[in-house]
Amino acid sequence: MTFTTTRLNTLLATGNEHLLCGGLKGLEKESLRLSQNGFIAQTQHPYALGSALTHPAITTDYSEALIELITPPFADVKDTLIYLKQVHQFVYAHLDGEILLGASMPCGIDGDDSIRIAEYGTSNVGRMKHIYRHGLWHRYGRTMQAIAGIHFNYSVPESLWVALHQQEHSPLSLAQFTNDGYFGLIRNFQRVGWLILYLFGASPAICKHFFQSRPALMAQFDEFDNDTLYHPYATSLRMSDIGYKSKNQANLNIDYNSLDGYVDSLGKAIATPYPDYQQIGTVVAGEYRQLNSNILQIENEFYSTVRPKQIAQSCEKPTLALKRRGVRYIEMRSLDLDIFNPIGVDESKLRFIEALLLTCLLTDSPPMLRSEHNINNANQLAVANEGRKPRLQLNKHGKKITLQNWAYKILNTMQRVCDVLDNSVTGNPYNAALAQQRLAVDNADLTPSARMLANMSQNALPFARFALHTSAEHARYFQARPLDAATTAQFIAMAAESHAKQREIESKPQLPFAEFLQRYFDQTCSQDHD
Repeated sequence: MTFTTTRLNTLLATGNEHLLCGGLKGLEKESLRLSQNGFIAQTQHPYALGSALTHPAITTDYSEALIELITPPFADVKDTLIYLKQVHQFVYAHLDGEILLGASMPCGIDGDDSIRIAEYGTSNVGRMKHIYRHGLWHRYGRTMQAIAGIHFNYSVPESLWVALHQQEHSPLSLAQFTNDGYFGLIRNFQRVGWLILYLFGASPAICKHFFQSRPALMAQFDEFDNDTLYHPYATSLRMSDIGYKSKNQANLNIDYNSLDGYVDSLGKAIATPYPDYQQIGTVVAGEYRQLNSNILQIENEFYSTVRPKQIAQSCEKPTLALKRRGVRYIEMRSLDLDIFNPIGVDESKLRFIEALLLTCLLTDSPPMLRSEHNINNANQLAVANEGRKPRLQLNKHGKKITLQNWAYKILNTMQRVCDVLDNSVTGNPYNAALAQQRLAVDNADLTPSARMLANMSQNALPFARFALHTSAEHARYFQARPLDAATTAQFIAMAAESHAKQREIESKPQLPFAEFLQRYFDQTCSQDHD
């Protein structure tokens, strides 16, 4: 990634640099519910929290115990974090003694069977969500689906697209220009996204129980203690090849050079049979094991660090939503939970990421060849497994460079973007965030992954006990800060409305499921039958 600042220079020269400010920021945060004995909860998603199928802010991810908390997008990241804290406060008021695990890597798991697949009711849409998760179980096992993370959703200010379109005299329509701009951002983030793992990775260690369903993988790790495995210099094992990765996905050649290329290459993977999955079977003895036996069941199965997104309408395929209405925002998916923070993330981190994403947008972004995609993946894997290793070398344009030197280059280029963003707020928080991460590049001991291992060593705690102790502190934090009555009433009303919405969906006549599924994949399914 070669940084040039033509776009930023022109914005500054025309007095339009303020258009960089005010992009919308939203969060999706997963957390595993644990019972009082420290094991993964076997209870249903708490009814008081609302319907996991229809609630806009509180749902479940893979398992019934993997809760997902979603904020609306806000221009001010402080508002995003306030909302996330309020959702946590409401959830904690209804957990009945359970706690949310503050770490990304799961503990308290006793093999695949201990992980209950999420349920979404009797409607066809609800059944589809459940069967999709069954397919993931048969393909990858349930344990890796219990890993939790945070997704950062960011939309570039629309007025900025208009200004860039005009200043570059683009022959494209504004919509095409915007789509191309988002994909340029995505390609540049893929080139430098390893930096997120180094600075914010917080999963350097893992419970031995995690490998109960895949014991052969244990041999590649060092032993931290009798219960814990780790890599001494790891940053984010969640983002390594023991996370949500598979051999067949590694060979997918998803095209990030254009919206059409992306949609077409992803669509091909969803339509291409895969022999290993054909052996699993789709319907066996009258029961669905997966939605289909193709390389991907649906778009969401494709794991990537960053996705282009458009809000899908009811029963609309995500790729079709993109094709029809273009990219609305990007979803950055490589953030681990910060175990040292009760809500898993803080303001400084989010301001840093916003500045990095804007830097990726303002920087030239040549098309990406498959060979470069492989290099980007190798860099990410190296940083995930040994990012704090002194003098670790990465591959930049086919040449070796130390992680530290490359990180300094990126941070230096972010400086001017942070200066502009700070013009819209008091206290220079973007420069403060940049300065904080410079210190972490100077000294790897300041990174969350290093702090976790140091804390475990100093207190002679295996990963599971460290994670449980810290998560219990988070629980006490929220129990001491109950949500105010007015906001509580709003969340109670949202929960009731979500249950009513699910009942309404389930009360409508349902197509035979096989026909519903066929219509979905043919994209002829009607909203009357969802």
